[in-house]
Amino acid sequence: MAIGLIIIGDEILSGKRVDQHLPKVIAMLSERGLSLDWAEYVGDDRARITATLQRSFASGDIVFSTGGIGATPDDHTRQCAAAALGVSVVLHPEAKELITERIIEMMSTPEKPVDLNSTDCQNRLKMGEFPEGADIIPNPFNKIPGFAIRQHYFVPGFPVMAWPMIAWVLDHHYAHLFHQHPQVEKAVLVFEIAESTLTPMMESLEAKYAGVKVFSLPSVGSETMRRHIELGVKGDPAQVQLAFDEMLVVLDEFKADYQAA
Repeated sequence: MAIGLIIIGDEILSGKRVDQHLPKVIAMLSERGLSLDWAEYVGDDRARITATLQRSFASGDIVFSTGGIGATPDDHTRQCAAAALGVSVVLHPEAKELITERIIEMMSTPEKPVDLNSTDCQNRLKMGEFPEGADIIPNPFNKIPGFAIRQHYFVPGFPVMAWPMIAWVLDHHYAHLFHQHPQVEKAVLVFEIAESTLTPMMESLEAKYAGVKVFSLPSVGSETMRRHIELGVKGDPAQVQLAFDEMLVVLDEFKADYQAA
């Protein structure tokens, strides 16, 4: 089952914020024996977000989405998810309860109880309006929940909230997938050789070992390192070792200069 990540926000695309979610999600998945299959960045444009979500809902993938679930004019994710599914946006009763608790904690005092019917409080409750049929994702930071629907998990853009919420989803819904397909990787640095020279060997290895992917990461070098290619294989442990051994034999036949990566 493929896993995807959608990162929403003009601030990422404009450079005002540097995305931290992609490397963190990759790390969280890796810790659980899982891997990220794809990722997309999308600005705060309703039509584009809706189109992106329509495609991802149709894919059947497990998808995490960060950003745009607040209640300000530039937050569109809740409405776009509903539009992509053709359902209404409704106030989730448990979300309403949690947001109300948070409002009271933050704004109410014995001397001046908060007016829950005020415009400010009603606007805050909009953060609990999710596509009809959604479930909540608990937020341990400030109680304001995210939402889940059709194997899509929508969390805030703030890392301090998003990351524990994503971890909760993984641990509560997908623990049965953890470490089901062990993966290993073995590689060497091959110096001063063209990728085109190695391509036939790479294609041959992938054709022979179905559980293995061959990768080639070229580098132009630096003041301290010659031009080289990081050449390796990854995938099923048993097949990786066989493919790697065969790769070294071919490199020796080329009289290639290489070392452990």
